[in-house]
Amino acid sequence: MLVWKSFLIAFSVLLPLINPLGSALVFLGLAGEAPPAVYRSLARKISINNIIFLAIIELLGAAILNFFGISLPIVQLSGGIVIAAMGWSVLNEREARAIVKNKEEESEVRAETRKEYLEQATFYPFTFPVTSGPGTLVAPLTLTAHISNRDLARDVQAHIGVFLAVLILSVLVYFCYAYAPKITKIIPPATAHGILRVVAFILLCIGVQIAWNGLAVLIATVLRP
Repeated sequence: MLVWKSFLIAFSVLLPLINPLGSALVFLGLAGEAPPAVYRSLARKISINNIIFLAIIELLGAAILNFFGISLPIVQLSGGIVIAAMGWSVLNEREARAIVKNKEEESEVRAETRKEYLEQATFYPFTFPVTSGPGTLVAPLTLTAHISNRDLARDVQAHIGVFLAVLILSVLVYFCYAYAPKITKIIPPATAHGILRVVAFILLCIGVQIAWNGLAVLIATVLRP
């Protein structure tokens, strides 16, 4: 079924990019010591923000392409290369916390009191870029181009699949963030890193496949008599 096919593709692409476990470490470092109720409240707001944020990108992706006059094969080719590069980068990370380090560099915030920071930081930087960074925005846009076609019913099913992936990943973000202090003590970093490596290889393959789909259309256009 198209819904589940698009769901599996979107989930595989977005999982290593959002990286709930790795992002939870960054979130834990930024939030600091706080009561469990505060962590649950922040996690709920961040998850909702993440759903709305990525849903808007998914729904407006086609409109953005039309506005700038960019064809779908070009987006598939360039977006597939970007996604494959992300997968390759994760595969070649030397340390289990390398991705966390990258996200820490993206999440610099203004100096302010801790209480004000927690109240104002649910979107920036907790949602963007700690949870969904710049690289994550490329994935829904590329997936939108990849699944789009002239059949309205199939388009709706495909978008539902992508949205379900966003929804489930946001739920994972909620649990990882809400119980970040406990989770980081239970799961060994090496285990989480190994799982992420496997997902990264799948991400690399998906990126190459998406890029090839776009390139094949472009080649056929050039060779067309």
